[in-house]
Amino acid sequence: MSKYLVLQTDFGLSDGAVSAMHGVAYTVSNEIVVQDLTHDIPPYDIWAASYRLLQTVSYWPKGTVFVSVVDPGVGSDRRSIVCKTKSGHFIITPDNGTLTHIAHFQGIDEVRVINEVVSRLPHSEESHTFHGRDIYAYNGARLACGEVSFNELGEIVSCETVEKLEIEKSSIKNGIISGNIDVLDIRFGSLWTNIPLSLVKENHIVHGDYLQVSIYHGTKRVYQNIVKFSKSFADVNIGEPLVYVNSLVNIGVAVNQDSFSRLYHIGTGIDWKMELRKAAKIIFE
Repeated sequence: MSKYLVLQTDFGLSDGAVSAMHGVAYTVSNEIVVQDLTHDIPPYDIWAASYRLLQTVSYWPKGTVFVSVVDPGVGSDRRSIVCKTKSGHFIITPDNGTLTHIAHFQGIDEVRVINEVVSRLPHSEESHTFHGRDIYAYNGARLACGEVSFNELGEIVSCETVEKLEIEKSSIKNGIISGNIDVLDIRFGSLWTNIPLSLVKENHIVHGDYLQVSIYHGTKRVYQNIVKFSKSFADVNIGEPLVYVNSLVNIGVAVNQDSFSRLYHIGTGIDWKMELRKAAKIIFE
């Protein structure tokens, strides 16, 4: 194991919940390294938790253990699971869709169900609302330090039984590229889509081209404009929109030094669609 334990939750940092998870992990072993992915997942937003894992997992060493706790069903009959990804990482999480993006884009080798009665923080049996501390951080630390092996954490189950959210693939038809707005670059309000750069190249679009960008919420068009496909934010003036390639090599849409999502009230998820098509060249005189 790598001895790295990376935590993700929707708990925020305004109380002691995250600190308690760190404390439990170090109580198990003071030789592991505990780091935070984020604790600012919007409350109950399983989709965002799933996407942030995809954004992050592959950049950590093989053997790193991730704990993701966005758990609106805590205390219910939903399962607690641990998976080994095809990239050689481990993720411990509620079985509620959090593995959707990892399963779809990177692949899962094996999944095991954690026994919540047996494999939990000692003397926590009467607590049923803080599994992030009592089950996930505890077992994540045990796995990271080698106290238990992946195989010892629970019984194997079929990867096909793991809960997954709906994912729609991007597509191209008659010169129109279609995709979803998956998530925001939160601090800056940029839109991250599921449209890969390869699909843009397939349509013979290069940097410097102008694109017609149309955004729909359901069937209602809420935004349309002609926007430059830029290498960087510096390629447009402050306050101007741009289409660019984000850090996952997918298409993003932003406003230079402003928040696109706030300015135009754009959200994320499978109900939010984007269409791109090559526009006629604009000549400024």
